[in-house]
Amino acid sequence: MKYHQTDISKMVAEFQLENSPTDRYASFDYCYHYFHPTTTNDLLGEIEKSCLSLGFYLASWGMLRGSSFLLNKSVKYYEPLIRFIASLDHSVWDIDVDQYSEENIRKICSIYREIQHIIVNNGNSHLTLVTKIMLGVFGFIPAYDNFFGNTFRDIFKGICGFRSVNQKSLHCIKQFYIDNREEIDKYSSKIYVKKFVTGNDSGITYTKSKIIDMYGFNKGLKQRT
Repeated sequence: MKYHQTDISKMVAEFQLENSPTDRYASFDYCYHYFHPTTTNDLLGEIEKSCLSLGFYLASWGMLRGSSFLLNKSVKYYEPLIRFIASLDHSVWDIDVDQYSEENIRKICSIYREIQHIIVNNGNSHLTLVTKIMLGVFGFIPAYDNFFGNTFRDIFKGICGFRSVNQKSLHCIKQFYIDNREEIDKYSSKIYVKKFVTGNDSGITYTKSKIIDMYGFNKGLKQRT
């Protein structure tokens, strides 16, 4: 197990300390729960709510700060993206890191390109934004932000730079899962997505990819500080 890590429990536990119903990290829960097919929300019938749910998640997760082009957009800007999300087969939400077949990897890369085409223009950076959208809506890939990238570039030094969503980076994430399966599965099976109305656990568990995201993000954050 070349990529086995001994600090997964520590990093996930520390992340969870800042993940109460009113903490910003919980914005993932409310976004993922909203878009998950089992909640039967009418994404197009309530498209304003859909745009607001995605938009606030992105704002809460740092995508509307600094020089972000999204600062100059209203939530209606997300409407074409919501229509694309609503057009996808519900089986997309079944994809997770343990299901990274070649077909599913191609599907993830295709969805990435389509979201990039819809939401990003004029040469704006897209890696962090698009992967955060994909994490918050589908849960099948970690967000490739700086903290996650620094963590995983260190783990896969000389092998993958995690600067694009492609076969190589997804294969590396899959191998990381295989080498740390026991810990990742443990947390994926016992951490539940919170419901907005009550703040209580829903019947939907965190994806394995989300656990990997929590690990990579929090370890990168701790290394910076």
